[in-house]
Amino acid sequence: MSIDHRAEQPAVPRRGRLTVYLGAAPGVGKTYAMLGEAKRRVARGTDVVIGFVETHQRVHTGEMLDGLELVPRREIGYRGATFTELDVEAVIARAPTVVCIDELAHTNVPGSRHTKRAQDVEQIRAAGIDVITTVNIQHLESLNDEVERITGVRQRETVPDEVVRTADQIQLVDMAPDALRRRMAHGNIYRPENIDASLTSYFRVGNLTALRELALLWLADRVDDALGDYRRENRIEHPWPTKERIVVAVTGGPESETLLRRGARLCQRAKGSELMAVHVVASDGLARPEDRGLDRVQALTASLGGTFHTVVGEDAAGAVVDFAVGANATMIIVGVSRHSRVRRLFTGSTGDRIATAAGSIDVHLVTHEEIARGAQARASVGSPLSRRRQLLGWLCAVLVPLGLAWLLNRDGAAGAAERLPLASMLLLAATVLVALIGGRWPAVAAAIAGFLHLNWWFTAPVHKFTIQEPRNVVTLIVFVTVAVAVATVVDRASRRAEEARQAKGEAATMGALSRSVLTGQDTAEAIVNRVRETFGQQAAVLLEQTPQGWVRLAGAGVGYPAEPEQGDTQVAVNDTHVIVLRGSPLRGRERRVLEAFAVQTSLVLEYRRLRDQADRAMALERAEQTSTALLRAVSHDLRTPLATMRAALDGLLVGRMPGEDRKVLVESAAGSADQLESLIDNLLDLSRVEAGLVHPVMGAVSLEESLPLAVAGLPPAAVSFEVGEDTPLVRTDPGLLERVVANLVANSVRVSSGGPVRILAHVTPETVEVMIVDRGPGVPEGQRERMFEPFQRLDDTSPGGLGLGLAVARGLSEALGVELSADDTPGGGLTMVLAVPRA
Repeated sequence: MSIDHRAEQPAVPRRGRLTVYLGAAPGVGKTYAMLGEAKRRVARGTDVVIGFVETHQRVHTGEMLDGLELVPRREIGYRGATFTELDVEAVIARAPTVVCIDELAHTNVPGSRHTKRAQDVEQIRAAGIDVITTVNIQHLESLNDEVERITGVRQRETVPDEVVRTADQIQLVDMAPDALRRRMAHGNIYRPENIDASLTSYFRVGNLTALRELALLWLADRVDDALGDYRRENRIEHPWPTKERIVVAVTGGPESETLLRRGARLCQRAKGSELMAVHVVASDGLARPEDRGLDRVQALTASLGGTFHTVVGEDAAGAVVDFAVGANATMIIVGVSRHSRVRRLFTGSTGDRIATAAGSIDVHLVTHEEIARGAQARASVGSPLSRRRQLLGWLCAVLVPLGLAWLLNRDGAAGAAERLPLASMLLLAATVLVALIGGRWPAVAAAIAGFLHLNWWFTAPVHKFTIQEPRNVVTLIVFVTVAVAVATVVDRASRRAEEARQAKGEAATMGALSRSVLTGQDTAEAIVNRVRETFGQQAAVLLEQTPQGWVRLAGAGVGYPAEPEQGDTQVAVNDTHVIVLRGSPLRGRERRVLEAFAVQTSLVLEYRRLRDQADRAMALERAEQTSTALLRAVSHDLRTPLATMRAALDGLLVGRMPGEDRKVLVESAAGSADQLESLIDNLLDLSRVEAGLVHPVMGAVSLEESLPLAVAGLPPAAVSFEVGEDTPLVRTDPGLLERVVANLVANSVRVSSGGPVRILAHVTPETVEVMIVDRGPGVPEGQRERMFEPFQRLDDTSPGGLGLGLAVARGLSEALGVELSADDTPGGGLTMVLAVPRA
């Protein structure tokens, strides 16, 4: 017998379906339509209940509730009034098949389970109950600003678009503006006293028309998304022209702006059209000269209301067509090729290949001014090789074929025909060698020179530029063709290798820039120094424009330009900052890297600005905390000894009293005065430390003589002084060291509960460690740094003190160059350690 374990698993509860009746404007009849659907489902035998419906006292809407089961609403008291809301628990307990809930964007009364009614709907759907609801287009979150601009009314109750967008079914309830206004005038929407005001404000024809258009366009986008999902699920490759979508193929060149503007004009002819710009990046990852203009193209695309897309592909035409098909485009706009006629003859143009592969998509070829400039621009593109290598290549193109011909022809004309194959191969190798040295055109010259040498020396009749045998003609033609082809391939490979090398350098530079920005370690000085080193410039400077003129923020090298016009190259960082270089002019590719440096510089300046703001804010916060703590201390800790002194003085002024009582009052006043003096001293010391006004007078000091002065005011039984006469001298300021030790000992005495506080000295090769050992409760390791903060007393609740003793001790010890740390006392307690340098 087998057991089906799947039967033991609990079934996943079915999630209820959501149907939304979307109203183009208030009063179009969405609630009426929802109740009509409820009646139709009840007639078909479906269990339907009404969870919440707001009739707004409309007679026809109220009549639609007849025959439908109503779930009692939940009453909620708020600010002395009683309100009714949807009772989610009652609906779930009733468990109908369908529930009708009006006004999806409604905000519930405080005290409800959820803030928004949309959350109530989600809970009911999670229980497996289908929901039919209503919402107006002006309540969608993404359209809230648009509706306010149109109607002048800000909608306070909104619902996220995602809630409505993911509904299983959306029904648009629409009505012509004139018909809706007549319905309003007949009193079918608002009460009579509100009709005139509504017709002249919100319900104007223009407002209603705009809201209607918003609803239609929003729903059209949702239908378009559904159509795209359907095409993907059913693997429909060819586009369905349900909406005008225009794809503009851009390269980043100057003609891209012409193409985009033409596409934008075509989009304006058909309402609801989409403009999409697509740029194809070569799969080899190498940058193209036109890529520098892509930022400008992206900005123009955004300003025209279009979207910019980047795809990767070696075949630009195929990549553009694939993108257009995937986007369900109806038209592709591409510029006329700038390539020469010879190249178009052999390879065709991108526009021709797109038109061939586009299928049912229209292809629009656009002429532009860059066509005439193409040949001139191509002619101006120089070889990536240096002038020295090009000159050497031209010399080799002349001398190498001549030398090979002379070596092969030393035996004279006899046997020249037999040497023709060997001569052809050697001269072809010479052409390849020249291509490797000097590039394409020297190699073409070497191929032509080789052709002439073969004709003159090795083809009959020799020493004449005539050819006797036809097969030699074929040989020479094949030689020239192969030589030129090999030279072209070698030259292209060298260009690609140079491009790859430059791209690698750029990538490494960009990576270093990105890492420095992300880690926040770069400074403006580091950037300009790196700019000067990267581009081999004499000087680099970062200038800021102020009302008084240009101000240098950072510089590297010698001979800083004081103004942008004094440099050889400048690039703007932002509206007020510019990087200026002095030295050799930069090439276009190098300038693009410089622009990346400028972007990083702007990030560094912004990071510096934010950091300064954060430091100022932190300083203000610390000052506010200090001020608050000080006021709190003045109101309590400083008032306590003052109150004690005042009470003692009042008692002494009463008149005669026993001597013992007078002594007690005097001692109380003296103790309070000492306490007040200690508090004021700590406040003054802390202010001096924070203001940087502590200037130690260093000298050789004996701890055995100076430390007892720090504990002179304490009872002898409270402190155990265990510093011997043989303790080495230390280099410190004796007065400040006494203040540090006094504060540490006073703090230890206040918290110690197990005998006197011990003062010890431990000698190390470099320092003398003064240790203040107590037997108090100790401080957890994680809170030991906090106890040195001003006005921080941790769990100390003993009377008196502002929590400044340890903060003053830390500040004074840092001014002395003394390390102050805390450690556990063996057996319980805390040990303060002062590492004082030996004299």
